[in-house]
Amino acid sequence: MISVVQLGRIDYAAGLRIQQMLIELRKASRIGDVLLLLEHTPVITLGRNAKAANILLPPEQLALRGVEVFECDRGGDVTFHGPGQLVGYPIFDLLGYATPEGKRKTLGAIDYIRRLEEVLMRTCADFSISTKRVPGLTGVWTNNVAANIRSGQDGSETRPCAESKIAAIGVHISRFVTSHGFALNVNADLSYFDLIIPCGITSKPVTSMRKELGQEIDISEVSTSVSRNFGDVFSSQMLWVETLDALLGYSIGVPMKAPEELRAIRGEEDLFLA
Repeated sequence: MISVVQLGRIDYAAGLRIQQMLIELRKASRIGDVLLLLEHTPVITLGRNAKAANILLPPEQLALRGVEVFECDRGGDVTFHGPGQLVGYPIFDLLGYATPEGKRKTLGAIDYIRRLEEVLMRTCADFSISTKRVPGLTGVWTNNVAANIRSGQDGSETRPCAESKIAAIGVHISRFVTSHGFALNVNADLSYFDLIIPCGITSKPVTSMRKELGQEIDISEVSTSVSRNFGDVFSSQMLWVETLDALLGYSIGVPMKAPEELRAIRGEEDLFLA
């Protein structure tokens, strides 16, 4: 079973703190798998492979625009998070998921990322947006199909476009427990991506569900679709939990903060993938 918690709109530092707390509890088997769904206030994040040159404005100018900058331990390069973008942080123990072929009892890192892509591709399909993977790149991309772009006053005209990135993925895996995850552009203000070279890729633009469909999308409906597709792709029952407090289950004595010594006693290798 995967518990789903919607956190609303929070700043990036709060998201990191919540993830770290849940990671420790998951490693200690004090909670089950959790999918956090949320939006962030405007922030640029740099993954483990990021190049500072891919941020195109100095910090003081970013601050004037209300954009924070954080380094983090996910894989990948530079990306942007902000309102109108659905962010998902799966805190999963991959020991609980076998490969489809049954060759291994534990889901590997690459297979896990492919499953995240599949969830997002199915979600886009639920809203009639055709997407695909691009060989050698991580994430979800719109197909180079005219139907993806509507123009004209009545929206009846279509025009072809280059494949564009609609969802980014960057994860961290530590002793089989995942963190960070994906960002799906729903109604995001794409002008923020002009502040960076997204994921260090200059040849492909960024898009959103709103841009592809020519109208605002209810992000709660996208959250529902994402949850349903997680259940299908990961062969799990999805349980919506109203609050983080309810997830932590004070009635059974789960602490709000995991003991710090949990991290000290683990000598695992970490994986940073995007």
